[in-house]
Amino acid sequence: QVRLVESGGGSVQAGGSLRLTCAASGFIARINYMGWYRQATGNQRELVAGISKTGIVDYADSVKGRFAISRDNNMSTVYLQMNNLTPEDTDVYYCKVLGAYSAWGQGTQVTVSS
Repeated sequence: QVRLVESGGGSVQAGGSLRLTCAASGFIARINYMGWYRQATGNQRELVAGISKTGIVDYADSVKGRFAISRDNNMSTVYLQMNNLTPEDTDVYYCKVLGAYSAWGQGTQVTVSS
């Protein structure tokens, strides 16, 4: 199994920055993909950014040029640097890993005020 613990959420004003961190423990050697998703109440969870074991990255169109995903070399930690935040980025952000085991984090709230 893989366990995920997220941190770094909070409240900022529009134009500000936050950095989310997701730490994985357990069978991390079997992780092939790490990603960040977000979900507002009543909405579906959507991909924000993802990074594969080979380093291929993917971003939602709405965050391209503002957010950057990165990870450490052993796939134990994934980061999401969020810059130039807007109120539309307000959501609960979830970390997810895929591989031999899939897991979701507990979510961290990001609130951006205008």
